[in-house]
Amino acid sequence: MKLVRKDIEKDNAGQVTLVPEEPEDMWHTYNLVQVGDSLRASTIRKVQTESSTGSVGSNRVRTTLTLCVEAIDFDSQACQLRVKGTNIQENEYVKMGAYHTIELEPNRQFTLAKKQWDSVVLERIEQACDPAWSADVAAVVMQEGLAHICLVTPSMTLTRAKVEVNIPRKRKGNCSQHDRALERFYEQVVQAIQRHIHFDVVKCVLVASPGFVREQFCDYMFQQAVKTDNKVLLENRSKFLQVHASSGHKYSLKEALCDPTIASRLSDTKAAGEVKALDDFYKMLQHEPDRAFYGLKQVEKANEAMAIDTLLISDELFRHQDVATRSRYVRLVDSVKENAGTVRIFSSLHVSGEQLSQLTGVAAILRFPVPELSDQEDDSSSEED
Repeated sequence: MKLVRKDIEKDNAGQVTLVPEEPEDMWHTYNLVQVGDSLRASTIRKVQTESSTGSVGSNRVRTTLTLCVEAIDFDSQACQLRVKGTNIQENEYVKMGAYHTIELEPNRQFTLAKKQWDSVVLERIEQACDPAWSADVAAVVMQEGLAHICLVTPSMTLTRAKVEVNIPRKRKGNCSQHDRALERFYEQVVQAIQRHIHFDVVKCVLVASPGFVREQFCDYMFQQAVKTDNKVLLENRSKFLQVHASSGHKYSLKEALCDPTIASRLSDTKAAGEVKALDDFYKMLQHEPDRAFYGLKQVEKANEAMAIDTLLISDELFRHQDVATRSRYVRLVDSVKENAGTVRIFSSLHVSGEQLSQLTGVAAILRFPVPELSDQEDDSSSEED
C-alpha cells in the first residue's frame, strides 16, 4: 500500500489518499472502510445517451465518484473489495443520491474521509504502508491424497490451491495402484507449489504432515527436480522446512507454526507472533487461570486493575457496525498501551485469529493474578444455575 496524502485534523476528522498495490492491500482497505465514511475513487458507470434522432443507447464511461458508504463486501479468495453507497458529490453522469457500487482496483488511488480516525485504523495504515510487511511464509499442509498450498501474510492465511487425489489402499502382494496414485498426487502438489509460490519473496516453505508423508514428498520433489533440472526448486531447497501436523487440513497450519524448530526462522513474521501469543494464553489458562481472562467484561475489569500484560484482540471486532461498541474496543486497546501493555491485533483470516474468535475475540494475559474477578465469574455462574 502506498500513502499519497494524509490530512487529519486535531479533532481526528480528515482524509487519507492511498494506492493499493498488492491483493492483500484490499484486506487492509476492508478493515479501514466503515459504514458512514465517504469514499472517492475512479469507477465505471453505464450511462444512457440520446442521439439527435431520438434513439437511446448506452455506453460505459470511467468517472470519479464520491460515495457515502452503506455496505462493504470483501471476497477473501479473490481479494476483491466492493463498496456500495449513494453519490454525495455533483457528477455529470450520476445524480446526487443515486446508488453505485465501486470495485476498488489495484494501482488506482482512492480517498477515504472519516469524521473520526481512531488509533487502531491509523496503526493499520502504518502497517499496510510498511514494505517489511509482506507474504514471507508459504506452507504445504498435506496427508495422503489431500494437500493445501497456503501463503501466510502478516494479515491473512490465503489458500492458493487444494489438491485432492483418491489413493487406493495397499493390497497384499500388489501396491502398484497405490504407488501410481501417490506419485500422481505428489506431482500435482509440486505443480501447485511452482504455480503459486514466488521464491523471490518467500523466505521459508513449511511442509507439514502426519507420519512420513512430508519426508516422502520432499524426496520425490527433489529427485524429480534433479531429473528435470528444475533450477528454481533446487536453488531454493534450503527454504523447505519439514514439520509435523496432525492432518492435511488448513487448520493444522497452527500446529506447524507452533513448532519450536521453526520458530527462529519465522521470528520476524507477525503470523508467528500471533500463534505464540495465543499458545502462551492457552498455557496460562491451563496452569494459572487467574492470569488468563477472555470476554470483554472480564478483560475490561482486568484493565481497570492495570493488570494486562498482553491483550489479544481480533480485527473483526473493529468492523462492528455499532459505533459505540467499536469505540469501546478502541478505548480498551489505547488504555492497555498507556499502561505499558502489549497489544496483538489478530487477523480473522489467520488460523490463530479464527481460534481467538471462538474465545469471544478478546483475551488477555495478566501481569499478576486477579482472583477476585475469577470469583465474581464463579459466583455469577452459580447464580445462573
